[in-house]
Amino acid sequence: MEVDRRRVLRAGGAIGAGLALGAAAGCSGGSDTAAAGGADGERDRGRITVWSWQGPAAELTALVPEFHAKYPGIEVTVEDIGNPAIWDKITTGLAAGGQGLADVLHIGVDYLPGYVEKFPGGLADLAPLGATAHKDAFAPGLWQTVSPDGKRVNALPWEANSAGFWYRADLFEEAGVDAEALQTWDDAVEAGKQLKAKTGTFLIGLDKPASQSDAANFFQMLLQLQGAFYFDLQGRITLGSPEAVKAMTLIKTLNDAGLVADLAGGWNALMSALKQGTTAVQPMPTWFGGIIEEQVPGEAGKWKVRLPPAVRRGGSGAATVNSTHLAVAGGSRHRAAAWSFVEFALTRPASQVRIYRDKGIAPALMAAYEDSLFHEPSAFFSGQRKGETFLAALKAPQPAFDYTADYARALKLATDAQSKVLLKGADPAGALRDAADQLARQTGRKAVR
Repeated sequence: MEVDRRRVLRAGGAIGAGLALGAAAGCSGGSDTAAAGGADGERDRGRITVWSWQGPAAELTALVPEFHAKYPGIEVTVEDIGNPAIWDKITTGLAAGGQGLADVLHIGVDYLPGYVEKFPGGLADLAPLGATAHKDAFAPGLWQTVSPDGKRVNALPWEANSAGFWYRADLFEEAGVDAEALQTWDDAVEAGKQLKAKTGTFLIGLDKPASQSDAANFFQMLLQLQGAFYFDLQGRITLGSPEAVKAMTLIKTLNDAGLVADLAGGWNALMSALKQGTTAVQPMPTWFGGIIEEQVPGEAGKWKVRLPPAVRRGGSGAATVNSTHLAVAGGSRHRAAAWSFVEFALTRPASQVRIYRDKGIAPALMAAYEDSLFHEPSAFFSGQRKGETFLAALKAPQPAFDYTADYARALKLATDAQSKVLLKGADPAGALRDAADQLARQTGRKAVR
């Protein structure tokens, strides 16, 4: 789980402190030969280290024997740094000019732009190594995330999680509500009222006091379903946009109707609500299906999944709400060998199918979905082919989102605004306008409405 990984960047201080050192990050022992694409066999030899966390680290380790068979001259060591510990360690290494960093780094979408902006050269440009050959291989919108200018490639996409609407089908049936017929979140509000009256369950749960940094995940999902975010692609602040106001107004409507359970305490409270069945819907990404199966195995056949209702009638129910990537440290002495491992892990369907089979990590690599594994019915989810559900979302046209180096600040202000709305009845438009203005003062970015 990655629920706490934003903690390091919340104030932006750790990255900002290393800004002066960032320009040197790509000069700490990097090989010119490797950077040029692996001439003289550099691509086929070297000793590299990979940093990841928990499940992903285990899956990368499982790929090593097969990788070694293809590249016998490359030795690979995968280290499980832990999450959120990995973000401290990468930030510290980048701030030290690349000293002590692994060759391959597993990086979340909320950290990648900050590392690139604050530490020029800290991550290797993968374009000279051959990355652009894979430009069209990934889900829509993700290439612009790793290559904003269309030239330099800062990483390759690994996982792509779409917004999901995981729901207790038995509770909807008991309440006489057809969950599949919900076209908009306004429809879901009305359904939630009927669910509450008939079954006593809340529709969704939110961490109302924002006790954890990911308390605004639902708000962010509603933004992305509208093709909007905290910033536009020019880096301007859009926290007070009509789309943001619509999203926060919807949250207020749900709360005022008594349909939102308070999950103060974050992940532990969420798991408790899941086990106790106090909420009928989990508006969570692709990976959450595995959590449901793990936490409530006795509820097989009671759960189903669909894409979320649109925020506005006729709008989209598809949104890639988060992703992770593999990057190569700019100071790596074996950049070409490191790239060989990244390419092997992320651009081969066989690698991604294996990882999905073992850990349910949804690939960004579209060719992987040709495997039958993604089209098998799930006994737990009432025979649904949930892989096809999320594949439909990944295929849908989607914009890129610019997280910027100031994402953590925006996230903190968004969660604070949400808490004011949920706990104090604040006006959504006013709370978001104040948050946008405060973010502009903190960052020097222009706020647009």
